[in-house]
Amino acid sequence: MEIQFDNVAKCYKGKYALKDFSATLGEGVFGLLGENGAGKTTLISILVGILRADGGTVRADGRDVGAQGRAFLTDLGYMPQYPVFYRDFTVGDFLLYMGALKSLSPALARSRAAELLDTVNLSDARDKKIGALSGGMRQRLGIAQAMLSDPKVLVLDEPTAGLDPGERIRFRNLISRFAPGRTILLATHIVPDVECIATEILLLRRGKLLMQGAPSALEQSIAGKVWEVTADLEQSRRLAERCCIGNMKQDGALFSLRIVSDECPCAGARPARPNLEDVFLYFCQDGDAPCA
Repeated sequence: MEIQFDNVAKCYKGKYALKDFSATLGEGVFGLLGENGAGKTTLISILVGILRADGGTVRADGRDVGAQGRAFLTDLGYMPQYPVFYRDFTVGDFLLYMGALKSLSPALARSRAAELLDTVNLSDARDKKIGALSGGMRQRLGIAQAMLSDPKVLVLDEPTAGLDPGERIRFRNLISRFAPGRTILLATHIVPDVECIATEILLLRRGKLLMQGAPSALEQSIAGKVWEVTADLEQSRRLAERCCIGNMKQDGALFSLRIVSDECPCAGARPARPNLEDVFLYFCQDGDAPCA
């Protein structure tokens, strides 16, 4: 399924949360990357029908999603940023309940629930109450309920927030397993969550789409603007005051610095290969501060 956003806008109290957002999403994993408050959740809420846009249109395969109504929602799986579960439900009963809400037959709901619990490694927790699950297990249950109806479009809002590194890796791997044949929109401010699995990145800042493209293309866009330098403590402090420091690591009495800058920041600085985090820093830094 192809999703098209055409000049989508949303305004709160005279301030734009989204302005003239236009993008096309096809099959694959699309990382919606932006700092907190960039407008990611607003965009997702408009797509899934929670909010009404103040301007523009959202189309699925050429037809307005609002006009499609339930037909579009049937093809949609959604996991919000803060999923709310009934703590006294067991894992299995919760999925059967969600299956009923999605109008699945009892037999199909049981079959899909069993299949998805195995996929997300929760089969042994089928009879546990949700209130007894860890944060990572609840997130995996969240993606299982989003996948119950085998949707063509899967929307995930900050799905790894609060997870430990191991659970984040497992969750990313799950997303990759679900990707073939689907359009997945994953909103996050955590660069590694999309760096390895995204087909394309949509870089959002203050409600505006800055760039859209493959991670390698975005990285190439700042070629020659990333530097590495080894400096002592005093020089490191001076560089930090005027430069955007992506990373600073102490090595004995010296510091290894990774700097994002249009020009060579100091004598001895060496060009470095950009990564997606460098792109995020370069385009999302404030004009009056070394880094965002």
